[in-house]
Amino acid sequence: MNTIEQQIAGKFHLKPQQVEAVTSLFSEGATIPFIARYRKDKTGGLDEVVIQQIRDEAASITEFRERREFIEKAIIGQGKMTDALMDQLQKAATVSALEDIYLPYKPKRKTKAQAARENGLEPLANDMLLQKSVDYHVVAAALVNEKYATAEDVLQGARDIIAETMNENTEVRTRMRKLFEDESLVTSKLVAGKEQEAAKFRDYFEFSEPLKKIPSHRALAILRGFGEGFLRMGIEPEEEKAIYIIEKAYIKGMGEAADHLRKAAKDAYRRLLQPSLETEMRTSMKEKSDEEAIQVFSDNLRQLLLSAPLGSKRLLAIDPGYRTGCKVVCLDEQGGLLKTDLIFIHEAARLADAGKRLKSAIADFKLEAVAIGDGTAGRETEQFVKNLETGLPLFLVNEDGASVYSASEVAREEFPDQDITVRGAVSIGRRLMDPLSELVKIDPRSIGVGQYQHDVNAMRLKDKLDQTVVSCVNKVGVNLNTASRQLLSYVSGIGSSLAENIIKYRSQEGAFKSREQLKKVPRLGDKAFEQCAGFLRIKDGSEPLDASAVHPEAYGLVAKMAKSMGVGVKDLIGAEEKIKQIDARQYADETIGELTVKDILNELRKPGLDPRSEIQTFEFANIFSIDEVQVGMVLPGSVTNITRFGAFVDIGVKQDGLVHISEIANHYISDPAEVLKLNQKVKVKVLEVDKARKRISLSIKQTEEAAAPIKKPVAKQEPSKPKTEKSMTDALSELKKKFGK
Repeated sequence: MNTIEQQIAGKFHLKPQQVEAVTSLFSEGATIPFIARYRKDKTGGLDEVVIQQIRDEAASITEFRERREFIEKAIIGQGKMTDALMDQLQKAATVSALEDIYLPYKPKRKTKAQAARENGLEPLANDMLLQKSVDYHVVAAALVNEKYATAEDVLQGARDIIAETMNENTEVRTRMRKLFEDESLVTSKLVAGKEQEAAKFRDYFEFSEPLKKIPSHRALAILRGFGEGFLRMGIEPEEEKAIYIIEKAYIKGMGEAADHLRKAAKDAYRRLLQPSLETEMRTSMKEKSDEEAIQVFSDNLRQLLLSAPLGSKRLLAIDPGYRTGCKVVCLDEQGGLLKTDLIFIHEAARLADAGKRLKSAIADFKLEAVAIGDGTAGRETEQFVKNLETGLPLFLVNEDGASVYSASEVAREEFPDQDITVRGAVSIGRRLMDPLSELVKIDPRSIGVGQYQHDVNAMRLKDKLDQTVVSCVNKVGVNLNTASRQLLSYVSGIGSSLAENIIKYRSQEGAFKSREQLKKVPRLGDKAFEQCAGFLRIKDGSEPLDASAVHPEAYGLVAKMAKSMGVGVKDLIGAEEKIKQIDARQYADETIGELTVKDILNELRKPGLDPRSEIQTFEFANIFSIDEVQVGMVLPGSVTNITRFGAFVDIGVKQDGLVHISEIANHYISDPAEVLKLNQKVKVKVLEVDKARKRISLSIKQTEEAAAPIKKPVAKQEPSKPKTEKSMTDALSELKKKFGK
């Protein structure tokens, strides 16, 4: 029998030694980020994705083996185990195959077949299966009793036994399963009388698509309609093909016995096999669709968490509102609350006062940028602040989940004396400074970047999203002296309990001066230190390498490098020319291999470099509602969500538009994520506006076509003079008058 490591290596085309290294590190308590970053030499440079696959596959194989062991014991306990049966179990490669073998021995409620056997009809059924040339009506008449009053009842009882035998035939089930997988159609129909209630499922009132081809979003939509009682759904191939599989396995000739077997085959399919395999296919379709939807959510979440940060700037942050006004907060470089205010910009009489207050706050606190939530009244607030001409860069910030944070226990702990509106405004400002640090305080499922997130397996979704957050936090690194408890809890090897201890220690003892000081934190032992230290940063501490991703276990090696270059460690950091002279092979040994040494050298070139891109300002077109959107417009937009069927783009009118996958690129793509990223700035053309349903259809590829130069005959003219700034302004004014906004 192959070991688990050998099975995994074969499936993912890895070396067994690589898999063994990973499983060994897991058994020692190592985390995925730590293994991927600091144990490359042991794993052969495997990345986080492969390491995660190894862990998941190991758990799956272990679960499979435990189920097989349970089945073996169950059959042995019944005294029915044979060498042939044991061989079948050992050769089974899937859970479905195991369950097919176990089916005849599985405890079940009393069936029609069991009742027939108890009444002595099994010999008759066996004669039918052997297709003996006898008069079955005569034989059946002799078996009539209180339970089976007529010969036809007896024959039906015998066929019940045969139908169950056919259903439990491993070979038949294997072939039938393949037919279902290859040729089934997923169908859905409206439940009669539910037309009004089921309006949102209109596309699936009369629907059919091959199971092999149905995409996850359609599968999940049908399953939701089915679950809510609005749709009937089915999954099955052509009935004739299915029944033929059974008949071929049992019917060898003609005659009365063959007729009974045909009736039994039809019954076996319709009553037993079809419902069983349809349920299995529905479960499989759900699991596959869940995984795809969860992966989409995870990919989007990763991009959102790794969004470009503004960095440590003094901010004016505004949570817009109409009737209740706009909540304003001023934040320092670390996101600390300096001032709160409430302004009203939708009442003419209060406009002047609102502008005066904002300008005063900007001057008093030397603010450097403005963050405005992109929800209700966001665009109008943006326009108001622009008209103040403060000279500060202005950013519209995605506020999905901000209300969840503002009402959370985390927010109450941070701002016990402030109401939820203040907390929401603070969250908007901090998201601009550092999206990752702020978004980890919110349940990822509350951030609107998913696809059918309420329909998928909740535990699997949470696990996957938590893995994504952990990956992002450790990829970026965490400032040990400013990180929140929530952010620290995602660092490799720490968790919520140790994060709490770190915060308490920091508040009692002051800022950490070195990573080594972490060992003084209660319950943070050597193993936890090994796992977390490389991902924690200390700026301006006693050890210069503490601000980098170099792990403390390699500090001695760096000191050795510096000495060979005739400089101190501090002088080696960032010294490109000296670092170029260092040969990684010269410093590799059994403890720290060549791959890790190369990583160290790269880190020394740009220590603590944030892997996220730089933030850029962006402006929407001068439109504010769906009523102003017209077919044919070409508008700037920002990608807010990516699904398998397309991408949603914010064009600044409160309702995101959809760019169907067919309208994204001029070449074939199977996934919008191949060419688009979350928060990417794009140009879109409006294809359709459905104001009643608040839907906007957009195209990206048609903007490229529209941008193609149109060749026209040009009249000969005198060379134009360079336009002055005034003449350009005049020209723009004329264009606005002619074409509108």
